[in-house]
This record gives sequence, structure tokens and C-alpha cells, in this order.
Amino acid sequence: MDKPVTNLDPTGTPVFSPGLAAPPRPPSNPLLTAPVASTLVKLAAPNLLGMVATTAVSIAETAYLGHLGAEPLAAAALVLPFIMLMGMMSAGAMGGGVSSAVSRALGAGNPQRARDLARHALVIGLAMGLGFTVVLSLLAGPVFHLLGGRGEILRLSMAYGGVVFLSVWLIWLSNMFASVLRGSGDMIRPSVALMAMAALQVVLGGSLCFGWGPAPRLGIVGVGLGQAIAGGAGATVMFLMLRSKGARVSLTVRGPLRRELFADILRVGGPGMLSPIQTVGAILIITAIAARFGVETLAGYGIGSRLEFLLVPIAFSVGVASLPMVGLAIGAGDVARARKVAWTAGALGAVGLGSLGIFLAVFPQLWVSIFTRDPGVQAAAALYLRFAGPAFIFFGLSLALYFSSQGAGRVWGPLLAGTARLLLIAIGGWLLIQFKAPSWALFALVAAGMVTMGTLTAASIALTPWGPSAGPQPSRVKVT
Repeated sequence: MDKPVTNLDPTGTPVFSPGLAAPPRPPSNPLLTAPVASTLVKLAAPNLLGMVATTAVSIAETAYLGHLGAEPLAAAALVLPFIMLMGMMSAGAMGGGVSSAVSRALGAGNPQRARDLARHALVIGLAMGLGFTVVLSLLAGPVFHLLGGRGEILRLSMAYGGVVFLSVWLIWLSNMFASVLRGSGDMIRPSVALMAMAALQVVLGGSLCFGWGPAPRLGIVGVGLGQAIAGGAGATVMFLMLRSKGARVSLTVRGPLRRELFADILRVGGPGMLSPIQTVGAILIITAIAARFGVETLAGYGIGSRLEFLLVPIAFSVGVASLPMVGLAIGAGDVARARKVAWTAGALGAVGLGSLGIFLAVFPQLWVSIFTRDPGVQAAAALYLRFAGPAFIFFGLSLALYFSSQGAGRVWGPLLAGTARLLLIAIGGWLLIQFKAPSWALFALVAAGMVTMGTLTAASIALTPWGPSAGPQPSRVKVT
């Protein structure tokens, strides 16, 4: 019998010589055969609970800071965008690259590769987390000053940001571990860990802020310490999950590091880091333009945009659930199923966000009256919802499909769609200012940006080839 040839083809696949039968494929993963829609809903449910818990933490901490006064609240507002950026980069961008690589390896029947990828994810999390920790800690003062921090607000933002930024590496590790778990199809345990972290953060933040019980009264610094301690606890718990015997993909800390495995994660996660930058960039541009239209328009946009942040967890939950299902199917060579999962996830995201958006476009006061009684601001916020609400269909579609594209290892189409939205808002906003357009034109521009991003994302999914070339799958055997 001829011995197998040890060379690899251009995709990294081992090529075997004639006369050697292909080894039997491993038992099929349940996610490769389960009904698509019901499985997506089942996987999305725990993710949604975890995201809701995270949102609840934000509300609780805002309430704590509000009790301290206007200056601590303003100081925290300078720090919040960077906390959000770290979360989006580590969970949605690089975390998506980790989940994609792990799920494709499992789909190809190569659990050892998945375990090796987990170790490489640990290294990436440490490197990126420590890097951002150093950069943000060193640049906090100048950046906060640039954003308008002065006097007591600057001092408080430095104190709060100093504690939070020192724990950025823990945020990265937590999300890397959670992404490995999700990539294996385990949605429940990382969601349980996130909910436990949220509960701990609420209790610790309040205790250390106000001095509940034996805890010291540390004010805004106490809220930051609550975040840091909860982040450390979450990272530790998920590390132990990956080290446990029941882990679908176990983490081995010791072992060789391979450039090819880093590349498999980074070629999805690296470009994906542009997505949160695009999101934050679009919000900053719209906010700057809204300010030109007056206080009422700016406040109205602020109230309306809060709804976007609360709706994102729905699309995020469905999208993250689709990611391992798409990755497993791509790894197993079942491109048709991968596309079916992606389009089903996109439909669920569109229906989930779109139905709520249309409902609030028809009944905007149900949302607007929560935040203000000012007639002018209420009118501006209602006008925003009437334009943007129906466009949430496309917003939900694009978010869900983005995560599916990560599972397939093909993210450039959705990223270019996000770039098109950013350019449309920037150029269109400049024209609105030049021609002194009415405020409703800005809200129409926001809606047009969502429609553009959703349409182009869907087009990119439809037109981009998916298949084995989406990523190296060393376990797949070819007979020549």
C-alpha cells in the first residue's frame, strides 16, 4: 500500500496518494443536522439573557453615579465610549474571529485544532488586552481633556478611567474565553457567567460607591473597582470552564504556537475590529451634526439612539448563535446549510428589530416620555423614531448577517457595507449643513444609512462565494 503524501494543498489540506482510502469522518455534530430556525432561537435565548444583564448593569451604574451628582456622571460619560469600544472589539470583532476558527475546526472534524486555537486565543487576548491597557492608561488625560474634561470632571474621569483601564485585559480575556465556548456551540455557560458577573458588578459597585455594609465609601472609584473585580471573577470562571473535563473544547496553556493558527483567527477578527470603529464613528458624526441643528434636535437624537443600543442585543444574540452553526457547516463542507443559517439569522434579526422599530414609530411617546417632558425634545425624538424605526429592519438584518459572515470567514463585504454607511452619513451630513436643511432631513439620513448598510450587507452575502476556501481546514482529506 502506498504511503500518504505529507504535502498540503494551497488551502492547508493534507493530500493523500492514490490507493489510500479516506479515513472515516467523525460523528456529526448535532448543530450540523438540527432544524435551523428553532436551533437558532434556542441558542440565542441564553445570549439574550446575558446581554440584558449587561444592559442592566449599565443602568444600575448610571443610577449610582447620578446619586453622586452631575460631575461624576459627566466624568463617567467621558470614559464610557472606551469601555464600550473594548467590549465590542473583544467580543464582537476578535471574539467573532475566535468563534469562527474554532467552529470551522470542529466542523471539519479536527478537535485538536480547536484546542490549539483556544490556546492562541488566550495569547491574543493577553496581548491585545495588555496593549490597550497600557495605551488607554497613558493617553487617558490628554484624551479626556480633548473631549472637554476640565477641572473636577477631568480629575474624576482620570480616577475612574484609571481603575477601569487597568482591568481592560480582563475584559479581553473574558470575551476570548466566552468566544471559544460559543464557537463550540456552548451558549449557556458563557451566558450564565455573564449574568453572574453582572450581578456581582451591581452589588460591588453599589457597595464600594456608597459604603454599604463593611465596604469603604469610595464614590466613583468604587464603581470602577466593582467593574474590575467582576471582570477578574468572570475571566477566572470561564478559564476554569475551559479547563474542566466537560468542556467541548478544552484549553491547554502549554503547547507550541503556530503562525497559521494566529492567522486563522486574525484574518476574521482583525478586519472585524473596524466594525466597532465604524459604529462609534457614525454615532460621533451624527451627534456632531445634530448639535448644529440645536439643543432640541440633539437631545431628541440622543433619546432615539438609546433605543438602538437596547435593540442591538437582540440582533447580537441571534448573530452570535448563527456564528458556530455557520462555521461548523463551512468546516464540514455544507455550504448550502451555512447559507440557510445565515439568511434565517438575518430574517430573525430583521423581524426582531424591525417589529419593535415600527411599533415605536407608530407610538413614539411610549419610549420618548420615559426620558423627557419637554415638548420640543419629545417632538424631535418622535420625529427621529418615525424615520429611523422602520429602518431598524435593515439594521437588524445587517448585524445578524455580519456575525454569520464571521462564521464563514468572509467579513469584508459587511465591513465595506459599514464603510458605505459611514461615508453616506459624513457626506450627506455635510451637505445638510451647507444647504441648511431642516432637522427631519438628518433623521432621514440616519434611516438611509441603515437601509444602505443592510442592503449592501445582504448583497455581499449573496454574491460572495462561501466554501472550503474560506479558511484552511487541515483535517479535510482529499484522495488524488
